[in-house]
Amino acid sequence: MAVDNALSSPLGPPACEKDAKALQFLEEMTRNADSVQEDVLAKILAQNADVEYLKRFNLDGATDRETFKSKIPMIRYEDLQPEIQRIANGDRSSILSAHPISEFLTSSGTSAGERKLMPTIKQELDRRQLLYSLLMPVMNLYVPGLDKGKGLYFLFVKSETRTPGGLLARPVLTSYYRSDHFKTRPYDPYNVYTSPNEAILCADSFQSMYTQMLCGLLEREQVLRVGAVFASGLLRAIRFLQLHWRELSDDIESGMLNKKITDPTVKDCTLKILKPNPELAEFVRMECGKENWEGIITRIWPNTKYLDVIVTGAMAQYIPTLDYYSGCLPKACTMYASSECYFGLNLNPMCKPSEVCYTIMPNMAYFEFLPHEPAGISQDSTPKLVDLVDVELGKEYELVITTYAGLYRYRVGDILRVTGFHNSAPQFHFVRRKNVLLSIDSDKTDESELQKAVENASQLLREFNTSVVEYTSYADTKTIPGHYVIYWELLVKDSANSPGDEVLNQCCLAMEESLNSVYRQGRVADNSIGPLEIRVVKNGTFEELMDYAISRGASINQYKVPRCVNFTPIMELLDSRVVSKHFSPAVPHWTPERRR
Repeated sequence: MAVDNALSSPLGPPACEKDAKALQFLEEMTRNADSVQEDVLAKILAQNADVEYLKRFNLDGATDRETFKSKIPMIRYEDLQPEIQRIANGDRSSILSAHPISEFLTSSGTSAGERKLMPTIKQELDRRQLLYSLLMPVMNLYVPGLDKGKGLYFLFVKSETRTPGGLLARPVLTSYYRSDHFKTRPYDPYNVYTSPNEAILCADSFQSMYTQMLCGLLEREQVLRVGAVFASGLLRAIRFLQLHWRELSDDIESGMLNKKITDPTVKDCTLKILKPNPELAEFVRMECGKENWEGIITRIWPNTKYLDVIVTGAMAQYIPTLDYYSGCLPKACTMYASSECYFGLNLNPMCKPSEVCYTIMPNMAYFEFLPHEPAGISQDSTPKLVDLVDVELGKEYELVITTYAGLYRYRVGDILRVTGFHNSAPQFHFVRRKNVLLSIDSDKTDESELQKAVENASQLLREFNTSVVEYTSYADTKTIPGHYVIYWELLVKDSANSPGDEVLNQCCLAMEESLNSVYRQGRVADNSIGPLEIRVVKNGTFEELMDYAISRGASINQYKVPRCVNFTPIMELLDSRVVSKHFSPAVPHWTPERRR
């Protein structure tokens, strides 16, 4: 389609007129970032002027930045928990938002072992949809012809529950996939998936994955991009194919669907496209039957131009494995979002993973930035929050948001580094989640939680007069799914009565029982995390670790055992001292119901 030059974008020539309008909107938002931000804050404060939370701080209807900044405190989730609990328990008064809270989005961060509940309103779906609508117009600037094929995306819904007051509580993507915005989305040739909606919306993870993989194989020649939300999710799909290619190829050959697929809606939609294809079945058997799976993605889906997965933050650990299975295809990180708010998008989605930066869209929420000092900010200081357009190149900040749905000056916990600007809107590299030690999928385990888990597990050693002298950990992503590895150095006071394999296996399970509900859901329901492993190391190993650190310049007076390691020489040292390995013998307890 010829595009009117008047609609052309500084980002590049748009693929079609619809793209041109989307890119023009993006340019307008980023060019006027400060005035858009001022307008967003005024709208949020005017809309919510009479809510209980804002009235508590005597804002008196003011909508200007200066009054807002002088009266509204910066908060964490724990500060807001009493209000959130009231809403969860059924209080329908205007506590945080003038609009009714439509549901809670469950954050992968945790509070007291449970997912955090983020309030949301129906209008937020429109804002999220707007950001989604900008992704393909940007991608089309870099990858031509995406309207000539389909995307093979492994997308899943997760368990949902209801609060005592009857509101739904579920992950943000589950909320989106179950919404009419997704289910009845208009046809867009640039955004067609091989996975039927029915397969995506199937709550049974096996049936959902099986049918999505089957449909992807049936339409292998049409697949131009392969993706999942997180890198870990795409690798789980590859592992699923390794385990089930024989059954899948049997279905393709016979045109009959596996009897394990019992969901009627999933069966109906799959049988519409499943026809006997012995030639394709033989191809799948030939490729998957080979011992070497290097480049399997491009061998099975030869027209794949890129992988669409998040590989920033904790997901960066999966890049080498993705390169192995994809033949080093480009990895596109398209957007930056969370349960609290959708933030922005990557205007150069085909860049290297190490260079990914996100442009904050100023219409999504009101954004402020807390200067981040690695040494931490002292309790008595009152750091000044910086506005979106006033951040400085190269500096790191913690993201603070004010949303339409009732979060005011809320600390998200993400640490971002400013890498540049697009027009007047800053671009950020995601550095890390604050205080997160271990992460495999959507789980986040901090140091205090790991410490508690070790303490609980070590109780099982007491009757053997044995204790844990030191420990450290790492997230092993070479296995699929990845799993936590904990290195223990033990003090055994009675060698004739030392703990055996069975006891140490139980210690693994005891640690898992102590970890948060997001971790346990990954183990039990999502199969996104493998059994926890304890590796017992020789006595003196942690002294060697200290000697190594000091030889590299660490101060002997200030040295602390790192509670998480990922530096190759340290890993090699630890692994060379392992005397035994132990795995959790069962899955920990988990239920979708929230603790009351």
